This record gives sequence, C-alpha cells and structure tokens, in this order.
Amino acid sequence: MTTPTNWEERYQTNDLPWDTGSPDPRFQEAIQKEWLPKGRLLDIGCGTGTNARLFASAGFDVTAVDISPKAIEMAKTHPNPDGVRYELWDVLTQSPPGGPFDAVVDRGCFHVFDSDTERTRFAARVAESLRMGGVWLSLIGSTEGPARDEGPPRRNATEVLQAIEPELELVSLRAGEMTNPEGEIRAWWTCLSRKRRTPAQPSSER
Repeated sequence: MTTPTNWEERYQTNDLPWDTGSPDPRFQEAIQKEWLPKGRLLDIGCGTGTNARLFASAGFDVTAVDISPKAIEMAKTHPNPDGVRYELWDVLTQSPPGGPFDAVVDRGCFHVFDSDTERTRFAARVAESLRMGGVWLSLIGSTEGPARDEGPPRRNATEVLQAIEPELELVSLRAGEMTNPEGEIRAWWTCLSRKRRTPAQPSSER
C-alpha cells in the first residue's frame, strides 16, 4: 500500500497539478446530457470548488466537501462563490453532511484509495448520502491507455465494479482519454451508478 497523501500539505504548498481552474469537460457533458437529476448535489473532494461552482451555476443545490481545511478556505474565498455550501468531511470516517442528495459527484477522489476495503467503504458512504434511486458520477483513473510513471492512480473495471456493489447498480462505465495541460494523454473511466431499490441478487441455482 502506498503512503497516504497529505492533502492539507499539498494545498498549503500549492502543489496542485490536478487543479486546472477550469471545469471538467465530462461534468459539462453530464449537465448538457442531463445524466444527473436536478436537485441536491454533493461534490466529494471538491478542492478549490471549480466543479462545484459549475454545478451550482447549472441550477443544482450544491454542498461541496473536502478533507483539507486549506482547500475549503480557498473555495470559500473564491470571488464568485455561486451559493455553494462548503464543509470539511472525511468520507471514510464520518457520516455524510446533510442529505439525502439526488446526485453525488467526485473527480478523482474514489481512485486515490489503494485498498479494496477503502474503496468499498467510499462507495457505501456515497450510497448512504443518496436518496433511493439517486445517482453517483465518478471520474476514475483507468488502467487503459499508454504506460506512464506519474499522474492519477489507475483502477481497472473489476476494482470499480466490486466496490460499488451491492449498494449501487452500474448504469454505465465508459472508457475515455483526456489530455492534460502538458499535452500528456491520461486514460479515465466515467462511471455512472445508481442507489439500488433492491439488493444485488446472487446467481440462480440450477
């Protein structure tokens, strides 16, 4: 298991290669194509709030959370707050802040956890946060694409699916690529899942 990242230190030292200052195009696509029900939305791992403000400007009622006090401070002091509520929250150890939510999003938060147990716990917290039938859109580093020595963690499709069951059902898992500001191609999953109305069922016996 890798050493856990000190997120507060990264924000305090402005070591934020993932923070481009622009909304993620895949979230923009999700809004345009209405993948997420309008209503209350929770942004997990919001950082400085770029994507939270995108969703708020599109008419969502947004609560945005992060584990780093500095990140929350930076988000709250943005000159265009757009009515987003920001809160400190550790997704693995604390109950969800408010809720239930109609939608949950995260950009590169789920994939930072190396252990199956932690990823399953993350997904369970998402399910706990959602109303019945609510949806979760997660952007996840993928094992697809060319080899690289740095960048976001990579998860394979099996790891993603094992984490979201049995409390969430897969709606879609789409492979894609993004080019970072340095021109490097990064492979990502766009994963959309829904809180289950009935538990996952075992295979029928013959």
